[in-house]
Amino acid sequence: MNRRNFIQSSLSFLAATQIAESKIQEDLSFEAQGISHTTLPKLATRFGDGRDWWFNNRFGMFIHWGLYSIDGWHEQDQWRRRIPRHEYVKLVNRWNPIYFDANKWIDYAEAAGMRYICFTAKHHDGFCLFGTKQTEFNCTNTPFGRDILLELAQACHKRNFPLCVYYSVVDWNHPNYPNQGRSHELPIQKSDSPDYAKYLRYVVSQVTELCSNYGMISGFWWDMNVDKHVDPSINALIRKLQPNAVINDRGFDSGDFGTPERDFTKDNMSMLSFSKRTEACQSIGMESWGYRIDEDYYSDRLIFSSISRYLARDANYLLNIGPKPDGTFSDISSDFIKRIGKWYTSVKEAFINTKPASHLSLNREILITQKRNILYVILFNEPRGNVVKLKPIVNLPRSAILLNTGEQIRFSINTVPSEYENQGRYLRLTHLPVNELANTVLVAKLEFESEFPEIT
Repeated sequence: MNRRNFIQSSLSFLAATQIAESKIQEDLSFEAQGISHTTLPKLATRFGDGRDWWFNNRFGMFIHWGLYSIDGWHEQDQWRRRIPRHEYVKLVNRWNPIYFDANKWIDYAEAAGMRYICFTAKHHDGFCLFGTKQTEFNCTNTPFGRDILLELAQACHKRNFPLCVYYSVVDWNHPNYPNQGRSHELPIQKSDSPDYAKYLRYVVSQVTELCSNYGMISGFWWDMNVDKHVDPSINALIRKLQPNAVINDRGFDSGDFGTPERDFTKDNMSMLSFSKRTEACQSIGMESWGYRIDEDYYSDRLIFSSISRYLARDANYLLNIGPKPDGTFSDISSDFIKRIGKWYTSVKEAFINTKPASHLSLNREILITQKRNILYVILFNEPRGNVVKLKPIVNLPRSAILLNTGEQIRFSINTVPSEYENQGRYLRLTHLPVNELANTVLVAKLEFESEFPEIT
Protein backbone atom coordinates (compact mmCIF):
# COMPACT_ATOMS: atom_id res chain seq x y z
CA MET A 1 0.00 0.00 0.00
CA ASN A 2 1.50 3.38 -0.96
CA ARG A 3 1.50 6.38 1.35
CA ARG A 4 -1.44 8.17 -0.29
CA ASN A 5 -3.61 5.06 -0.14
CA PHE A 6 -2.51 4.45 3.42
CA ILE A 7 -3.50 7.93 4.52
CA GLN A 8 -6.82 7.75 2.72
CA SER A 9 -7.52 4.30 4.19
CA SER A 10 -6.54 5.44 7.66
CA LEU A 11 -8.82 8.46 7.55
CA SER A 12 -11.69 6.45 6.12
CA PHE A 13 -11.27 3.73 8.70
CA LEU A 14 -11.11 6.09 11.65
CA ALA A 15 -13.85 8.40 10.40
CA ALA A 16 -16.20 5.50 9.83
CA THR A 17 -15.70 3.96 13.25
CA GLN A 18 -18.66 4.09 15.63
CA ILE A 19 -18.06 5.46 19.10
CA ALA A 20 -19.43 2.96 21.63
CA GLU A 21 -23.19 2.77 21.78
CA SER A 22 -23.83 6.39 20.87
CA LYS A 23 -22.48 5.97 17.28
CA ILE A 24 -21.17 9.53 17.38
CA GLN A 25 -18.78 10.35 14.51
CA GLU A 26 -15.60 12.40 15.00
CA ASP A 27 -13.50 14.39 12.53
CA LEU A 28 -10.38 12.26 12.62
CA SER A 29 -8.32 13.77 9.81
CA PHE A 30 -4.62 13.89 10.57
CA GLU A 31 -4.60 17.56 9.57
CA ALA A 32 -7.37 18.38 12.05
CA GLN A 33 -5.40 16.74 14.83
CA GLY A 34 -2.15 18.53 13.92
CA ILE A 35 -0.37 15.44 12.57
CA SER A 36 1.69 16.14 9.46
CA HIS A 37 1.85 13.52 6.75
CA THR A 38 5.63 13.68 7.05
CA THR A 39 5.45 12.30 10.58
CA LEU A 40 4.14 8.95 9.38
CA PRO A 41 6.70 6.30 10.32
CA LYS A 42 8.81 4.63 7.69
CA LEU A 43 10.33 1.18 8.01
CA ALA A 44 14.05 0.66 7.56
CA THR A 45 14.90 -0.94 4.24
CA ARG A 46 15.27 -4.71 4.41
CA PHE A 47 18.25 -6.39 2.79
CA GLY A 48 16.30 -8.90 0.73
CA ASP A 49 18.94 -11.58 1.29
CA GLY A 50 20.36 -13.78 4.04
CA ARG A 51 21.11 -10.79 6.24
CA ASP A 52 17.41 -10.40 6.96
CA TRP A 53 17.88 -12.83 9.87
CA TRP A 54 18.75 -9.64 11.76
CA PHE A 55 15.24 -8.20 11.37
CA ASN A 56 13.66 -11.42 12.58
CA ASN A 57 15.73 -11.72 15.75
CA ARG A 58 15.85 -8.10 16.99
CA PHE A 59 17.09 -8.61 20.61
CA GLY A 60 20.62 -9.82 21.25
CA MET A 61 23.25 -10.28 23.95
CA PHE A 62 26.49 -8.32 23.86
CA ILE A 63 29.46 -9.89 25.67
CA HIS A 64 32.52 -7.86 26.72
CA TRP A 65 35.16 -10.20 28.10
CA GLY A 66 38.93 -10.26 28.16
CA LEU A 67 42.07 -9.74 30.25
CA TYR A 68 40.52 -6.63 31.77
CA SER A 69 37.96 -8.85 33.51
CA ILE A 70 40.69 -10.24 35.79
CA ASP A 71 41.09 -7.07 37.85
CA GLY A 72 37.42 -6.19 37.38
CA TRP A 73 37.62 -2.42 36.94
CA HIS A 74 36.83 -1.51 33.32
CA GLU A 75 37.22 -2.91 29.82
CA GLN A 76 39.47 0.07 29.00
CA ASP A 77 41.53 -0.56 32.11
CA GLN A 78 44.92 -0.19 30.43
CA TRP A 79 44.05 3.21 28.95
CA ARG A 80 41.97 4.70 31.75
CA ARG A 81 44.35 3.76 34.57
CA ARG A 82 47.49 4.47 32.51
CA ILE A 83 48.85 0.95 32.96
CA PRO A 84 52.15 0.48 31.10
CA ARG A 85 51.96 -2.08 28.34
CA HIS A 86 54.74 -4.23 29.79
CA GLU A 87 52.70 -4.54 33.00
CA TYR A 88 49.32 -5.11 31.36
CA VAL A 89 50.48 -7.98 29.16
CA LYS A 90 51.43 -9.97 32.27
CA LEU A 91 47.71 -10.63 32.72
CA VAL A 92 47.99 -13.39 30.09
CA ASN A 93 49.66 -15.52 32.77
CA ARG A 94 46.50 -15.23 34.89
CA TRP A 95 43.96 -15.91 32.12
CA ASN A 96 42.35 -19.21 33.07
CA PRO A 97 38.52 -19.07 32.89
CA ILE A 98 38.04 -22.67 34.02
CA TYR A 99 34.24 -22.35 34.30
CA PHE A 100 33.66 -20.96 30.83
CA ASP A 101 30.82 -22.87 29.20
CA ALA A 102 29.51 -21.50 25.91
CA ASN A 103 26.23 -23.37 26.25
CA LYS A 104 25.53 -21.74 29.61
CA TRP A 105 26.01 -18.33 28.02
CA ILE A 106 23.48 -19.21 25.35
CA ASP A 107 21.15 -20.53 28.06
CA TYR A 108 21.26 -17.12 29.73
CA ALA A 109 20.64 -15.33 26.46
CA GLU A 110 17.65 -17.51 25.61
CA ALA A 111 16.25 -17.13 29.13
CA ALA A 112 16.23 -13.36 28.57
CA GLY A 113 14.47 -13.72 25.22
CA MET A 114 17.61 -12.82 23.27
CA ARG A 115 17.98 -14.30 19.80
CA TYR A 116 21.65 -13.72 18.91
CA ILE A 117 25.00 -12.96 20.53
CA CYS A 118 27.81 -10.51 19.76
CA PHE A 119 31.20 -11.40 21.28
CA THR A 120 34.38 -9.37 21.70
CA ALA A 121 36.89 -11.31 19.61
CA LYS A 122 39.42 -8.48 20.07
CA HIS A 123 38.99 -5.39 22.23
CA HIS A 124 41.15 -2.26 22.36
CA ASP A 125 43.90 -3.96 24.38
CA GLY A 126 44.64 -6.18 21.37
CA PHE A 127 44.17 -9.45 23.28
CA CYS A 128 42.46 -11.95 21.01
CA LEU A 129 39.88 -14.41 22.30
CA PHE A 130 40.37 -16.57 19.25
CA GLY A 131 43.20 -18.75 18.00
CA THR A 132 44.78 -16.28 15.61
CA LYS A 133 48.09 -17.00 13.91
CA GLN A 134 48.82 -13.30 13.53
CA THR A 135 49.88 -12.67 17.13
CA GLU A 136 50.83 -14.68 20.19
CA PHE A 137 48.78 -12.28 22.29
CA ASN A 138 45.73 -14.57 22.31
CA CYS A 139 43.82 -16.95 24.53
CA THR A 140 45.53 -20.11 23.27
CA ASN A 141 48.85 -18.87 24.70
CA THR A 142 47.59 -18.67 28.28
CA PRO A 143 47.12 -21.18 31.11
CA PHE A 144 43.64 -21.77 29.67
CA GLY A 145 45.03 -22.71 26.28
CA ARG A 146 41.69 -23.02 24.46
CA ASP A 147 40.17 -21.19 21.51
CA ILE A 148 37.22 -19.46 23.18
CA LEU A 149 35.60 -18.17 20.02
CA LEU A 150 35.75 -21.63 18.49
CA GLU A 151 33.87 -23.16 21.43
CA LEU A 152 31.29 -20.38 21.36
CA ALA A 153 30.87 -20.73 17.58
CA GLN A 154 30.39 -24.50 17.83
CA ALA A 155 27.73 -24.08 20.52
CA CYS A 156 25.94 -21.35 18.55
CA HIS A 157 25.91 -23.37 15.33
CA LYS A 158 24.65 -26.47 17.09
CA ARG A 159 21.78 -24.50 18.60
CA ASN A 160 21.07 -22.34 15.52
CA PHE A 161 21.92 -19.22 17.52
CA PRO A 162 23.41 -16.45 15.33
CA LEU A 163 26.93 -15.37 16.30
CA CYS A 164 28.37 -11.92 15.62
CA VAL A 165 31.95 -10.89 16.37
CA TYR A 166 33.19 -7.57 17.74
CA TYR A 167 36.57 -6.33 16.56
CA SER A 168 38.35 -3.17 17.71
CA VAL A 169 40.33 -1.22 15.13
CA VAL A 170 42.31 0.43 17.92
CA ASP A 171 45.03 -1.88 19.22
CA TRP A 172 47.11 -1.01 22.29
CA ASN A 173 49.43 -3.96 21.83
CA HIS A 174 50.32 -4.13 18.14
CA PRO A 175 53.59 -2.29 17.34
CA ASN A 176 52.35 -1.08 13.94
CA TYR A 177 49.16 0.53 15.21
CA PRO A 178 49.83 4.32 15.28
CA ASN A 179 48.99 5.10 18.90
CA GLN A 180 49.10 8.90 19.18
CA GLY A 181 47.28 9.55 22.44
CA ARG A 182 44.00 10.38 20.72
CA SER A 183 40.70 9.26 22.23
CA HIS A 184 40.91 5.57 23.16
CA GLU A 185 44.58 5.40 22.21
CA LEU A 186 47.76 5.00 24.24
CA PRO A 187 50.40 7.72 24.17
CA ILE A 188 53.10 7.23 21.55
CA GLN A 189 55.03 4.09 22.45
CA LYS A 190 58.81 4.32 22.02
CA SER A 191 59.14 0.62 21.18
CA ASP A 192 56.55 0.78 18.39
CA SER A 193 56.98 1.08 14.64
CA PRO A 194 53.82 2.95 13.58
CA ASP A 195 52.80 1.90 10.10
CA TYR A 196 49.10 2.00 9.33
CA ALA A 197 49.47 0.14 6.03
CA LYS A 198 51.20 -2.76 7.78
CA TYR A 199 48.64 -2.67 10.57
CA LEU A 200 45.77 -2.85 8.09
CA ARG A 201 47.34 -5.95 6.56
CA TYR A 202 47.26 -7.44 10.06
CA VAL A 203 43.60 -6.48 10.41
CA VAL A 204 42.73 -8.01 7.04
CA SER A 205 44.53 -11.23 7.99
CA GLN A 206 42.54 -11.47 11.23
CA VAL A 207 39.28 -10.64 9.49
CA THR A 208 40.02 -13.48 7.06
CA GLU A 209 40.64 -15.85 9.98
CA LEU A 210 37.44 -14.81 11.75
CA CYS A 211 35.38 -15.21 8.58
CA SER A 212 37.00 -18.51 7.51
CA ASN A 213 37.72 -20.59 10.60
CA TYR A 214 34.54 -20.40 12.69
CA GLY A 215 31.68 -21.46 10.46
CA MET A 216 28.88 -19.04 9.76
CA ILE A 217 29.43 -15.56 11.18
CA SER A 218 26.17 -13.61 11.23
CA GLY A 219 27.56 -10.18 11.96
CA PHE A 220 30.74 -8.13 12.18
CA TRP A 221 30.77 -5.35 14.80
CA TRP A 222 33.61 -2.89 14.27
CA ASP A 223 34.64 -0.38 16.93
CA MET A 224 36.98 2.61 17.30
CA ASN A 225 38.19 3.51 13.84
CA VAL A 226 39.88 6.51 15.48
CA ASP A 227 41.82 7.40 12.32
CA LYS A 228 38.53 7.52 10.30
CA HIS A 229 40.30 5.48 7.64
CA VAL A 230 38.06 4.53 4.69
CA ASP A 231 38.60 1.27 2.86
CA PRO A 232 35.42 -0.41 1.53
CA SER A 233 37.44 -3.43 0.41
CA ILE A 234 37.63 -4.72 3.98
CA ASN A 235 33.85 -4.95 4.39
CA ALA A 236 33.70 -6.33 0.86
CA LEU A 237 35.97 -9.14 2.04
CA ILE A 238 33.60 -9.90 4.92
CA ARG A 239 30.63 -9.96 2.55
CA LYS A 240 32.48 -12.29 0.19
CA LEU A 241 33.42 -14.75 2.95
CA GLN A 242 30.25 -14.37 5.05
CA PRO A 243 27.37 -13.15 2.83
CA ASN A 244 24.81 -13.44 5.64
CA ALA A 245 26.77 -11.19 8.00
CA VAL A 246 25.42 -7.76 8.86
CA ILE A 247 28.14 -5.13 9.35
CA ASN A 248 27.90 -2.06 11.55
CA ASP A 249 28.93 1.52 10.76
CA ARG A 250 32.04 1.86 12.94
CA GLY A 251 34.50 0.26 10.55
CA PHE A 252 36.02 1.37 7.26
CA ASP A 253 32.78 2.37 5.51
CA SER A 254 29.16 3.09 6.45
CA GLY A 255 28.27 -0.60 6.77
CA ASP A 256 24.70 -1.86 7.07
CA PHE A 257 23.37 -0.28 10.27
CA GLY A 258 23.85 2.47 12.85
CA THR A 259 24.90 1.91 16.45
CA PRO A 260 23.64 4.39 19.08
CA GLU A 261 25.38 3.59 22.38
CA ARG A 262 23.86 3.98 25.84
CA ASP A 263 21.31 6.09 23.96
CA PHE A 264 18.29 5.74 26.19
CA THR A 265 17.33 9.43 26.46
CA LYS A 266 19.21 11.35 23.78
CA ASP A 267 17.58 10.31 20.53
CA ASN A 268 14.72 12.21 18.92
CA MET A 269 11.45 10.80 20.24
CA SER A 270 9.49 12.74 17.63
CA MET A 271 10.92 10.19 15.20
CA LEU A 272 8.28 7.46 15.28
CA SER A 273 10.49 4.84 13.64
CA PHE A 274 14.05 4.43 12.41
CA SER A 275 14.20 4.83 8.65
CA LYS A 276 17.87 3.81 8.83
CA ARG A 277 18.71 0.31 10.01
CA THR A 278 19.65 0.68 13.68
CA GLU A 279 20.94 -1.51 16.48
CA ALA A 280 21.19 0.23 19.85
CA CYS A 281 23.58 -1.10 22.47
CA GLN A 282 23.49 -0.73 26.23
CA SER A 283 25.10 -2.40 29.22
CA ILE A 284 23.39 -3.36 32.46
CA GLY A 285 26.35 -1.78 34.30
CA MET A 286 26.56 2.01 34.51
CA GLU A 287 30.36 2.25 34.67
CA SER A 288 31.73 -0.58 32.57
CA TRP A 289 30.90 -2.95 29.73
CA GLY A 290 33.34 -5.52 31.05
CA TYR A 291 33.08 -7.16 34.46
CA ARG A 292 33.44 -4.67 37.31
CA ILE A 293 33.73 -5.87 40.89
CA ASP A 294 31.97 -2.88 42.46
CA GLU A 295 29.63 -2.05 39.59
CA ASP A 296 26.69 0.33 39.71
CA TYR A 297 23.63 -0.98 37.89
CA TYR A 298 20.77 0.61 36.02
CA SER A 299 17.27 0.06 37.31
CA ASP A 300 15.14 -2.61 35.71
CA ARG A 301 12.71 0.01 34.50
CA LEU A 302 15.35 2.08 32.73
CA ILE A 303 16.65 -0.97 30.86
CA PHE A 304 13.14 -2.18 29.98
CA SER A 305 12.28 1.32 28.77
CA SER A 306 15.46 1.47 26.69
CA ILE A 307 14.69 -1.87 25.05
CA SER A 308 11.11 -0.81 24.38
CA ARG A 309 12.06 2.52 22.82
CA TYR A 310 14.09 0.84 20.13
CA LEU A 311 12.20 -2.38 19.43
CA ALA A 312 8.93 -0.48 19.11
CA ARG A 313 10.44 1.78 16.43
CA ASP A 314 11.79 -0.88 14.08
CA ALA A 315 15.30 -1.13 15.56
CA ASN A 316 17.41 -3.90 17.06
CA TYR A 317 18.86 -3.94 20.58
CA LEU A 318 22.04 -5.42 22.09
CA LEU A 319 22.17 -5.67 25.87
CA ASN A 320 25.62 -6.22 27.32
CA ILE A 321 26.83 -8.48 30.12
CA GLY A 322 30.43 -8.65 31.35
CA PRO A 323 31.28 -12.19 32.53
CA LYS A 324 33.61 -12.72 35.47
CA PRO A 325 37.22 -13.76 34.78
CA ASP A 326 36.35 -17.40 35.49
CA GLY A 327 33.77 -17.40 32.68
CA THR A 328 30.65 -17.28 34.86
CA PHE A 329 28.07 -14.53 35.25
CA SER A 330 27.94 -12.75 38.60
CA ASP A 331 24.86 -13.35 40.75
CA ILE A 332 23.75 -9.76 40.15
CA SER A 333 24.07 -10.18 36.39
CA SER A 334 22.28 -13.52 36.30
CA ASP A 335 19.45 -12.19 38.48
CA PHE A 336 19.17 -9.16 36.21
CA ILE A 337 18.94 -11.46 33.20
CA LYS A 338 16.17 -13.46 34.88
CA ARG A 339 14.14 -10.33 35.53
CA ILE A 340 14.64 -9.16 31.96
CA GLY A 341 13.48 -12.56 30.76
CA LYS A 342 10.37 -12.51 32.93
CA TRP A 343 9.38 -9.09 31.63
CA TYR A 344 10.35 -9.60 28.00
CA THR A 345 8.73 -13.02 27.73
CA SER A 346 5.43 -11.55 28.90
CA VAL A 347 5.44 -8.61 26.48
CA LYS A 348 7.57 -9.71 23.51
CA GLU A 349 4.61 -10.22 21.18
CA ALA A 350 4.40 -6.42 21.07
CA PHE A 351 7.83 -6.33 19.42
CA ILE A 352 7.95 -9.46 17.26
CA ASN A 353 6.48 -9.32 13.75
CA THR A 354 4.84 -5.98 14.50
CA LYS A 355 5.20 -2.59 12.87
CA PRO A 356 5.53 0.89 14.40
CA ALA A 357 2.14 2.56 14.74
CA SER A 358 2.67 5.47 17.13
CA HIS A 359 1.31 7.82 14.46
CA LEU A 360 -2.19 6.62 15.36
CA SER A 361 -2.13 8.61 18.59
CA LEU A 362 -1.02 12.11 19.58
CA ASN A 363 0.22 10.77 22.92
CA ARG A 364 4.03 10.95 22.86
CA GLU A 365 4.42 9.41 26.31
CA ILE A 366 3.68 6.02 24.81
CA LEU A 367 4.70 3.98 21.79
CA ILE A 368 2.38 1.82 19.71
CA THR A 369 3.09 -1.20 17.57
CA GLN A 370 0.60 -2.99 15.33
CA LYS A 371 -0.21 -6.41 13.98
CA ARG A 372 -3.30 -6.28 11.75
CA ASN A 373 -6.28 -5.61 14.08
CA ILE A 374 -4.15 -5.55 17.24
CA LEU A 375 -2.48 -2.49 18.74
CA TYR A 376 0.14 -2.77 21.47
CA VAL A 377 0.42 0.27 23.72
CA ILE A 378 3.85 0.51 25.37
CA LEU A 379 4.30 2.77 28.41
CA PHE A 380 8.02 3.35 27.84
CA ASN A 381 7.96 6.61 29.83
CA GLU A 382 7.32 6.60 33.55
CA PRO A 383 3.52 6.98 33.72
CA ARG A 384 2.23 10.21 35.20
CA GLY A 385 -0.98 8.52 36.25
CA ASN A 386 -3.06 5.35 36.01
CA VAL A 387 -4.60 6.24 32.66
CA VAL A 388 -3.44 6.22 29.05
CA LYS A 389 -5.16 8.61 26.66
CA LEU A 390 -5.16 7.50 23.03
CA LYS A 391 -6.40 10.65 21.36
CA PRO A 392 -7.68 10.77 18.62
CA ILE A 393 -8.55 7.05 18.45
CA VAL A 394 -12.29 6.52 18.85
CA ASN A 395 -12.36 2.81 18.13
CA LEU A 396 -13.69 0.70 20.97
CA PRO A 397 -11.60 -2.50 21.29
CA ARG A 398 -13.32 -5.81 21.82
CA SER A 399 -10.67 -6.69 24.41
CA ALA A 400 -7.81 -5.04 26.31
CA ILE A 401 -5.25 -7.06 28.21
CA LEU A 402 -2.19 -6.06 30.22
CA LEU A 403 0.47 -8.40 28.85
CA ASN A 404 2.59 -8.11 31.99
CA THR A 405 -0.04 -9.89 34.08
CA GLY A 406 -2.66 -11.21 31.66
CA GLU A 407 -5.36 -9.20 33.42
CA GLN A 408 -8.16 -7.31 31.69
CA ILE A 409 -7.81 -3.53 31.32
CA ARG A 410 -10.73 -1.17 31.75
CA PHE A 411 -11.36 1.15 28.82
CA SER A 412 -13.91 3.73 27.74
CA ILE A 413 -14.65 6.36 25.13
CA ASN A 414 -15.94 9.55 26.66
CA THR A 415 -15.27 13.22 27.23
CA VAL A 416 -13.07 14.16 30.19
CA PRO A 417 -12.88 17.62 31.83
CA SER A 418 -9.51 18.41 30.27
CA GLU A 419 -11.14 18.19 26.83
CA TYR A 420 -13.85 20.71 27.65
CA GLU A 421 -12.86 23.14 24.90
CA ASN A 422 -13.62 20.87 21.94
CA GLN A 423 -15.70 18.29 23.82
CA GLY A 424 -13.45 15.59 22.37
CA ARG A 425 -14.18 11.92 22.91
CA TYR A 426 -11.47 9.28 22.50
CA LEU A 427 -10.25 5.97 23.81
CA ARG A 428 -8.85 5.82 27.35
CA LEU A 429 -7.25 2.91 29.21
CA THR A 430 -7.96 3.36 32.90
CA HIS A 431 -7.12 1.98 36.36
CA LEU A 432 -3.72 0.73 35.25
CA PRO A 433 -1.57 -0.77 38.08
CA VAL A 434 1.18 1.81 37.73
CA ASN A 435 2.00 1.81 41.44
CA GLU A 436 1.87 -1.94 41.89
CA LEU A 437 4.15 -2.43 38.83
CA ALA A 438 6.27 0.69 39.19
CA ASN A 439 9.65 -0.84 38.28
CA THR A 440 8.68 -2.19 34.89
CA VAL A 441 7.28 -1.15 31.51
CA LEU A 442 3.60 -1.88 31.05
CA VAL A 443 2.33 -3.10 27.69
CA ALA A 444 -1.36 -3.23 26.78
CA LYS A 445 -2.76 -5.42 24.01
CA LEU A 446 -5.86 -3.98 22.32
CA GLU A 447 -7.76 -6.17 19.89
CA PHE A 448 -10.25 -4.49 17.56
CA GLU A 449 -13.00 -5.82 15.33
CA SER A 450 -11.44 -4.38 12.18
CA GLU A 451 -7.88 -4.04 10.96
CA PHE A 452 -5.97 -0.80 11.02
CA PRO A 453 -4.11 -0.02 7.81
CA GLU A 454 -0.44 -0.95 8.31
CA ILE A 455 2.51 1.13 7.22
CA THR A 456 4.77 -0.22 4.50
